[in-house]
Amino acid sequence: MMKKSITLSLALACFTVPKIRAQEHRFDPPWNNPPESALNFTVPGIDNIPDLYGDIENPQLTVFFAGNQFMVVDDLLTSFKKEYPQYERIFVETLPPGILAKQIKGGSITIGNLRITHQPDIYTASKRAINEMADYFSHTQTYCYNNICLMVPQGNPANIKTLNDLGNSNVRISMPNPQWEGIGEQIKASYKKAGGEQLVKKIMEDKVKDGSTYLTKIHHRESPMRILYSQADVAPVWTSEVVYQKLIGHPVEGIAIPGAQNTTATYVAAKLKNAPHAQAADDFLKFMDSPTAKQIYKKYGFTID
Repeated sequence: MMKKSITLSLALACFTVPKIRAQEHRFDPPWNNPPESALNFTVPGIDNIPDLYGDIENPQLTVFFAGNQFMVVDDLLTSFKKEYPQYERIFVETLPPGILAKQIKGGSITIGNLRITHQPDIYTASKRAINEMADYFSHTQTYCYNNICLMVPQGNPANIKTLNDLGNSNVRISMPNPQWEGIGEQIKASYKKAGGEQLVKKIMEDKVKDGSTYLTKIHHRESPMRILYSQADVAPVWTSEVVYQKLIGHPVEGIAIPGAQNTTATYVAAKLKNAPHAQAADDFLKFMDSPTAKQIYKKYGFTID
């Protein structure tokens, strides 16, 4: 009788496990279109590096974008290559800006078993982040803006309406960690505007301790996934991130934050003083200031003026 029970359990496991795994990965990145190659070996949840793009071997241009701009990369690089066909091999990273800053200063980063020592020609981030590293750059230029909103699952089952609702004990929040996510400090400032230090403490201390506030390491990936997999009820994100998730058909909604409680981020592109490909950097900065590039950013929810 025991053998039959074990056999039945194993049989049920064989039928149910694949279904569960399929469910777990149905919204997984990479959300961008992968480059053409002789072999595509992306395995969701195992071998999947969504924030590294393009040609890592002998690139002619290397760009480090603050992570929340990952959605523009496909269109931006395609258009840039059309206007500057001499640049065939481009390598891009879209990690959190604080991580990219450490990589620039330290000269390398390891992801899994891969060590990358490329120095960027261009680094894009918030105005504040660029100003903090001003000595590293020979030229800077502003190119777009962004505001914060709240991402919720389609239908908004937790009935989130305002920032103050995030202080409720039963609301699960996916929150960018201010240690390396520039948006984290801006969201904290919005909490303070909405509910004072009491709301900041509730969300960033009390709810972190009880687990109802989850601090992300890479919010532009983790927060949408936690919303899509019903692990969070709400996630403060850049407006562009809600726009993009809706564009690719994912079931999310955005809740606007009033202007008086919101923060506008100014994005700046900077050329490194020691840019390995100085002319390519100049050409890319010129392209970033073009109507083509600005319209691409506008398409994905950024403000261009």
